[in-house]
Amino acid sequence: MDLSVIVVVVIVTALIFDFTNGFHDTANAMATSIATGALRPKVAVAVAGVLNLVGAFLSVEVAKTISSGLVNEARITPVVIFAGLVGAILWNLFTWLLGLPSSSSHALFGGLIGATLVAAGASAVNFGTVVTKVVLPAILSPLLAGVIALIATYLAYRITKRGEERTVTKGFKLGQIVSASMVALAHGTNDAQKTMGIITLTLITAGVLAPNSGPPFWVILASGLAIALGTYLGGWRIIQTLGKRVSDIQTPQGFAAESASAAVILTSSHLGFALSTTQVATGSIFGAGAGRRLASVQWGVAGQMAIAWLLTLPAAAAVGAVAAWLASTGTVGTIIVAVVALAVGLGIYAISRRKPVTADNVNDVPTPGEKVPAGTAS
Repeated sequence: MDLSVIVVVVIVTALIFDFTNGFHDTANAMATSIATGALRPKVAVAVAGVLNLVGAFLSVEVAKTISSGLVNEARITPVVIFAGLVGAILWNLFTWLLGLPSSSSHALFGGLIGATLVAAGASAVNFGTVVTKVVLPAILSPLLAGVIALIATYLAYRITKRGEERTVTKGFKLGQIVSASMVALAHGTNDAQKTMGIITLTLITAGVLAPNSGPPFWVILASGLAIALGTYLGGWRIIQTLGKRVSDIQTPQGFAAESASAAVILTSSHLGFALSTTQVATGSIFGAGAGRRLASVQWGVAGQMAIAWLLTLPAAAAVGAVAAWLASTGTVGTIIVAVVALAVGLGIYAISRRKPVTADNVNDVPTPGEKVPAGTAS
């Protein structure tokens, strides 16, 4: 396949991944605000979409980590990157179907690493960077966010315990609008950069850009628009999980969780850590749930999420490796990978339509202890 053609294919595929990243991760910013009623569902995703776009222009440190840190760009080709993206996209769609807030970031890293291992061997993967800027943040960031949210929740209830309940609730709902907006901004700053990094890496491997180059303006703009559009469409299944199935979140908890998430994500983006905003947001929500006295936290759901987190890197790597092996056979192999990926993606979408979750029923899942109303989505 002509190099210019495959570069265009990879860029388009990267933007498709960016789009799935957006609707997969909308819940990170808006699940708790939607659950508490601080923002109406459609307003929430619109605000998140706009702020994701704005956030994409705030930093390129994470993009540089991906384009010049994870793998040896001199030893891979755009076809390898295409295969890695296929692994990431399919894992995103699969976990979205299940309503599991897995990490789009780790799906991307896993797909890229798996494809690189097959195409260029283990020596082409910079495992030191993977450990310091991917694995360690993955372990530490949700724990840190959870602890911060737990403390913030405890303090919020202590400070306002003598206040009139209606006034306190109204105040925290207004606060949630600000804190959720900050998470959306932080998500754009961190996650949009991952696609910027992948496209920049593609351009470097194709010889269009020099090694260690940062993303051009058009790459930043395209990545920001793609993730913003995906965010606006809303990943309602995952919003439902984080907003209603983790804990019976109240407004002080929502404000604490969102504030903790924004602080951790923005700090990490500044330092160039390509962390999982999903894991940070989920850790914050569990911390906020544990920080309220007598609150019920669904630790069984936490177990399901933990399994998805553990499987994300190896599962996406496996798909990326198979796709790279097939694509390495030539143009026909690359076309087969694209056709199979498209078929699987459309199949997942068709299955999701059997029990759709939308802005109209996203809050229909009961909080713990309540009965399921007749006719609601399961």
